[in-house]
Amino acid sequence: MNIANLMKIALKALNNNKMRCFLTMLGIIIGVASVITMLAIGQGSKDSIKSQISEMGSNMIMIHPGNMQRGGVRQSSDDMQTLRVEDYEALQSQTSYVDAISPSVNSAGQFINGNNNYPSSIYGVAPDYLDIRKVKVQDGEMFTEQDIRSAAKVCLLGKTVVDNLFGDGDSPIGKVIRFNKIPFTVIGTLEPKGSNSMGQDQDDVVLVPYTTVMKRILAIDYIQSLFCSALSEDMTDRAIDEITEVLRTNHKLKDGEDDDFTIRSQQELSEMMNSTSDMMTVLLACIAGISLLVGGIGIMNIMYVSVTERTREIGLRMSIGARGRDILAQFLIEAIIISVTGGVLGVILGSLASWLVNLIAHWPVSIQIYSVILSFVVCTVTGVFFGWYPAKKAANLDPIEAIRYE
Repeated sequence: MNIANLMKIALKALNNNKMRCFLTMLGIIIGVASVITMLAIGQGSKDSIKSQISEMGSNMIMIHPGNMQRGGVRQSSDDMQTLRVEDYEALQSQTSYVDAISPSVNSAGQFINGNNNYPSSIYGVAPDYLDIRKVKVQDGEMFTEQDIRSAAKVCLLGKTVVDNLFGDGDSPIGKVIRFNKIPFTVIGTLEPKGSNSMGQDQDDVVLVPYTTVMKRILAIDYIQSLFCSALSEDMTDRAIDEITEVLRTNHKLKDGEDDDFTIRSQQELSEMMNSTSDMMTVLLACIAGISLLVGGIGIMNIMYVSVTERTREIGLRMSIGARGRDILAQFLIEAIIISVTGGVLGVILGSLASWLVNLIAHWPVSIQIYSVILSFVVCTVTGVFFGWYPAKKAANLDPIEAIRYE
């Protein structure tokens, strides 16, 4: 008996039990849809993380005061004041793999403009900070090195701060605002960047010369952190080695002594977040895959029922010349049709669910072709695996006993 005839017989048998066939497919449909949706959410999150890290500067390096042990006592980074302006100047002049560098000191407080006030943070930086963090000036201009030397009271505002202090749509350029009791002249505004991958508003920021924050606001002589960018992403590791050597020399640290600073790169952050995202995606896909297993068991169950119901039919077919392998093929084809059809409907449902997740929850999603191919492969394997034993049972029936079966 050829494959075409076996297909016709299988389709006729399934057509005679439409509702039972659909309910059997339902487990496969839900399983495939769940797997595709979970993988789409996971891949979308991963792509979003990569995009946002790239926007922040994929070659960015962050230097903070680090933990170290002195006199047998482990000191926390909050107690450390090891980064100085001299370190910033040394890194500027003694590194070859560092493209740009900026100190960073910040303080939180209340910004006031007339009757409007808004709580935010003020960040003291150098002009290179814009290049490092991929930030652009929208209106006005960036402060200069002369402003840094004179600790000028000038500032640039992010969009969130502008909206809260100048809600009437007036241009803030040239206006004077107060941070606590200190007046600052607005010389520029920053292009909006939105929220980052951790949900932080990147537009809720005010930039001023770092010397202004150090001298006029915090009254400190040390730097809270340093931001750098390597010449390229591939040179990040060499830039970190170079920075480490310069800082250890500057801080007169002996061999074997702990660093009194901590260096982190965007690559480390990207790898860590991608690793977490991959782990969560695999976990969710495994949970969704349980539905496929349940669907496969459903196929086995219904094929057993089908073999039992059609025992007499099987005996008649075998008595007029059908071979055991023909009966085996017939029931296997039925199982594969159920699983593959369920897989097609599951792909459609999974794509629709992914679109709805993006539309309603505003989560980033990205349906990958491999997830669709994987679903079809799993569906086919599921049909063959769970349909084999019932089909084998049908093929091994004794024709005479089968015809007598009531």
